[in-house]
Amino acid sequence: MQNDQNLEFRIHAERTPNPNSIKWVLGKELVSAGIVAHFEEVVDSSVSPLASSLFQIQGVTGVSLVSNTVTMTKTENFEWADLAEAIVEVLRDFAIAERNVFGPEFKPPEQEAAEDSVTARIIEVIETEIRPAVAGDGGDVLFAGFDNGVVHVHLQGACVGCPSSTDTLRFGIEGRLKEVVPQVREVIAI
Repeated sequence: MQNDQNLEFRIHAERTPNPNSIKWVLGKELVSAGIVAHFEEVVDSSVSPLASSLFQIQGVTGVSLVSNTVTMTKTENFEWADLAEAIVEVLRDFAIAERNVFGPEFKPPEQEAAEDSVTARIIEVIETEIRPAVAGDGGDVLFAGFDNGVVHVHLQGACVGCPSSTDTLRFGIEGRLKEVVPQVREVIAI
């Protein structure tokens, strides 16, 4: 007989613009609001038991955790059909057991602080408009700095290695920032 909690487990996969990344959307929140974590290499379970477990699946090269989504990145020589069952099993186990996805050694990345009103406006637009839009495709954008008209950002999650990331950077992020912050000349991913 199946446990009633198993009946409450819901998950579905959504494609991202990056063919090597898929966003898994769960029916319950795994990560507290406001916390975003990206892992591009194997991590110890003391940092994230969930990411550590997912990296044990052969072919997995990246794990991003945001709210109720887990975006996975794989190597090109693996097919999603070969990885899906193992990924769903790990996610189901964590969701049903309500295990913590972060361990005691996890430290959320620190965001650059605004030094002036222009930088504050750039950060505000990135946080309120750009990050939510990019997160819809399983990616993330973090502000890294602003100097002489150039905004530096970190692309993470499904954005890493995505064939569309250059277009997202130029036409999406740079276009929007230039529109609302005239001091912005260019946006560069570092």
